[in-house]
Amino acid sequence: MKTNKYLISALCALSLIAFSACSTDEIGENLTPGDSGAQTEPSEMSGEVVVKFDASVSDMLDDLGLASTRSGAPASRSGICSVDQVLDLLGDCQLERIFPVDKRHEERTREAGLHLWYVVRFSNKYDVEDVIARLSQLGEVQTATPNRTIKRAYRTDRKAIPVPEKLLNAPQTRADGANGYVYNDALLPWQWHIINRGYQDLFVIGDSEEDAQIAKNKYKAGADIRCEEAWERSTGDPSIIVAVLDEGIYWRHPDLKDNMWENEDEPYYAEGSDQVASHEDRDGNGYAGDHYGYNFINNTGIISCDASADTGHGTHVAGVIAARNNNGIGISSIAGGTAENPGVKVMSCQIFSGNSASNTISLVRAIKYAADNGAVILQCSWGYTSGTANGYENSPGFATQEEWETYCPLEKAALDYFVYNAGSPNGPIEGGIPIFASGNEYAPSAGFPGAADYCVAVNATAADYTISTFSNYGEGSDIAAPGGDQDYYYEYYDDDHMVGSVGCVLSTLPPQVSNNTCYGYMEGTSMACPHVSGVAALGLSYAAQLRKHFTAAEFRKLLIESVTPIDEYQVGTKYYYFYVTDIGKTRYTSVPLAQYYGKAGGLTNANLLLAAIADESAGTKVSFPNIYLGIGEENAVTENPARYFVGGETLTYTLKIDNPEIAKGEITSEGKAVFTGLKEGATSASISASNGETHSFNITVRKAANGSGWL
Repeated sequence: MKTNKYLISALCALSLIAFSACSTDEIGENLTPGDSGAQTEPSEMSGEVVVKFDASVSDMLDDLGLASTRSGAPASRSGICSVDQVLDLLGDCQLERIFPVDKRHEERTREAGLHLWYVVRFSNKYDVEDVIARLSQLGEVQTATPNRTIKRAYRTDRKAIPVPEKLLNAPQTRADGANGYVYNDALLPWQWHIINRGYQDLFVIGDSEEDAQIAKNKYKAGADIRCEEAWERSTGDPSIIVAVLDEGIYWRHPDLKDNMWENEDEPYYAEGSDQVASHEDRDGNGYAGDHYGYNFINNTGIISCDASADTGHGTHVAGVIAARNNNGIGISSIAGGTAENPGVKVMSCQIFSGNSASNTISLVRAIKYAADNGAVILQCSWGYTSGTANGYENSPGFATQEEWETYCPLEKAALDYFVYNAGSPNGPIEGGIPIFASGNEYAPSAGFPGAADYCVAVNATAADYTISTFSNYGEGSDIAAPGGDQDYYYEYYDDDHMVGSVGCVLSTLPPQVSNNTCYGYMEGTSMACPHVSGVAALGLSYAAQLRKHFTAAEFRKLLIESVTPIDEYQVGTKYYYFYVTDIGKTRYTSVPLAQYYGKAGGLTNANLLLAAIADESAGTKVSFPNIYLGIGEENAVTENPARYFVGGETLTYTLKIDNPEIAKGEITSEGKAVFTGLKEGATSASISASNGETHSFNITVRKAANGSGWL
């Protein structure tokens, strides 16, 4: 949703002066209590400091982590003399590793240095900046920063606009699959951002001829993301997971429940007429009950979206990406597939809940969790305010990537981990794609982290290819997508606050914010963002079908370049009513569209992306992987050959191992290849499919190995 002067947009209101307290100036031997009540909108969590220790004390930290794991509680001291001297001055305090131990991924966690990050919690009577200054002087501490407060990039006082009753009750003959729409979803004709036929009479139900005439020029056929053509190639694939970092997703929604990611090792349990999350960490990943994802703000497996200040934003985003298509109800989505051909999965990584303040620690845990649990796209409808934002409307954010990385090193480390560790070397993508809203400050540069060169920052467009009046653009922004523009479609404004908000994005909502309709409208670059996430997910689904492989950098480049040019539409003057839903038709404003020329990227295009993926020169062919084994049945490795052969689900396979003294293998009745090590050594092997295709690979056996490498 769009931000304005009533909202401190982004993760937090920046105060770079406060951040400069990480100095080497001497402070007193006794830490003194700070004034904890000075700020009404704090940009940092009181009583918490984030610390990265030097690798030289890693062994001592391991002992600390082991002890705290056994006791189930954070430690009070580190065992590092110099650090504990500071902690002694703080008195009653806690020291906790930020990223829980997950044995499946601990090796790469340590390679990335994430095991060295801890949070120090202390009484809020002590000043955060003083504690940072003290810890920063120690040789055993690489960096110390505040645990920053994270705020939504959308307003909680402006709820989504429910689908109006007159639209719900309108004849649905245009969505019966026989009038030019591929799917029979009831509300698809109103989703101009998915399929734009240009202006139609259904857009203004019962309104005046004058209003209809005004609106006609604001819809241009084709000003959408070109899903129709793309769906002829792919409608999504359940192997592709998109992590939604936002408010919780309403996983019971009839259009979403079949496309929710589920952790099979952490089942929900029936309790009466409802399902509840387990309080046990059954899979040992550090997060109990994480069946549909995890609520990082409340530290629970219970995903929520019913707090009084919740907007339904996470559910709305999820619907754009992966609502189930062709089920006769609700909306269509970009990559949600159908009952016959299931689409992509969405994982709920909840970092906002009601009025609770989120923070850096919740955020980075969510990012790492997404990578470790199979997500390859981060959907991030939040970000710091643009560094070129108007200071009257918004507090400007970081000006450069270097500045953001300096002041937010833990966020940078977590995003690096996702970019380099998500995905698989044997799947459609090696690495991950973080996709961010560029921001809603009317500013000529995108906000961070989206503006970083390893992320994708998304600008918003209206239904006529023009850039949305509120959207950021320019430096750091990469691509555009439909995001709506209420102020531009002012002819739909009425006393019910845009009761026919067809110029906005229509998607799924929880019942409590939609008058029980479960559908409604939102706008903003936060709504443009999931369109790019959905297109990226559809592209990776197609790559999975073609058994093609891309690096994250290769796919990011393909995504940004496979677009519809829109510069030709950025001419003339665009008129709108500034904050029409807040103050009505009182502030008539204009913007010269030429300011966006060459500075907003092209409009994301699913058809062009999938065509580029199909090109013979794009990506590399996936092949059956090398196998690494320990000795004995307890170290057996299972692999699915169907993942590596085009149309592999319909094929049968034959396995050959050249030296059967080293390892044995078989193809099970379910079509899986199972390997068992017999003695140390290496042997070549091959697997042949019934279509005549053969893949050669190697099997290596050692005394201590697992399926992903050496122990």
